[in-house]
Amino acid sequence: MNENFNNKKGRKPKETPESRKRELLEAVDENCNPITILKREEIHQKGYFHKTVHIFLFNKEGEIYLQKKSKLVEENPGLWTSSASGHVLVGESFLTTAQRELKEELSIRTKLEEVLRITPKDFNNTIDCLVLFTGTTSKIPKPNPLEIETGGFFPLEKVDKWIQKNPEDFTFSFRLLWQLYWKVMTQKALKGR
Repeated sequence: MNENFNNKKGRKPKETPESRKRELLEAVDENCNPITILKREEIHQKGYFHKTVHIFLFNKEGEIYLQKKSKLVEENPGLWTSSASGHVLVGESFLTTAQRELKEELSIRTKLEEVLRITPKDFNNTIDCLVLFTGTTSKIPKPNPLEIETGGFFPLEKVDKWIQKNPEDFTFSFRLLWQLYWKVMTQKALKGR
């Protein structure tokens, strides 16, 4: 019997905060066109726009899973945000990234649907090039403790009231996406009449 079973060939090492800083990302312009490739840490230090994804994960009861970011993460520590989110690595599509982030952060695999895309230009250069996906699961998410302090499914009305009462509890990007998501859903409902 091989005693070195934890070091299987081809197995990826665990992600660490330091390894994340070295990830290669595309810096993009205000229209999401690639400019150059840099390490994640450099992109953040230099203030370049980059590509990101967010996922709104719903359960069968229609509740949304929200996560509270770990106080150890570099971006928005301790704030509530989307079910999962992350940076698009060089060579990845938005969908591939969304699937990877959902698996890494919550140990969930499910079909995802693109809901909306926004560019920095759309919002006066206050947000990155971002794509929102939605998915539904009957599984219980298992939050990655390196990135997530806690999380849970919440009724939509409760999230609405919470955002109105204490917007500072949430990341800017989540508050914006929550508002845009409901605008898109309302428009879809009106067209379906």
